[in-house]
Amino acid sequence: MRKEIIEKIEIPAGIEVEIANGIIKIKKNGKEAEREYSGFDAKKEDNLIILGGKKATKKEKKLIKTIKAHIKNIILGFEKNFSYKLRICAVHFPMNVSVDKSKHEVIIKNFLGEVKPRVAKIVSGAEVKVDKENIIVESSNNEAAGQTAANIENSCKINNRDRRVFQDGIYIIEKPEY
Repeated sequence: MRKEIIEKIEIPAGIEVEIANGIIKIKKNGKEAEREYSGFDAKKEDNLIILGGKKATKKEKKLIKTIKAHIKNIILGFEKNFSYKLRICAVHFPMNVSVDKSKHEVIIKNFLGEVKPRVAKIVSGAEVKVDKENIIVESSNNEAAGQTAANIENSCKINNRDRRVFQDGIYIIEKPEY
């Protein structure tokens, strides 16, 4: 049975919201983020964003709640940065990890004695700092920070070896708390 669903998100002071042509733009202090949507209605009234649809199906309800969660994360990111912490674990060979800001890449040299360096992509909007055996990924965008941390972790995947013996790699040890 279809029924109307309405989700409301309160806009904190100092945040500007524009809704037009299937795009929700959110701005604060020079930072800007946007989210595309389709399949339901969105409007801004006073200090509320109202997402909803008449006779919404289960699929549309899931979509509305997902977009609501994304918008809440964007607003939360404007208040404080999302931070992921990774640890470099080098048992067999000492790794050399560096950040190439011009190419937006993290370069991992001498991983398991490999000659060719491994490369992880830094998503735009994320900032990466390497401090001895810790790597810190920060961004006001949760998706950018999380994807960059995942890219770094996945670049050090070990294939065709026993993971109990070869525990080398870069692993996420701390995620942001909401």
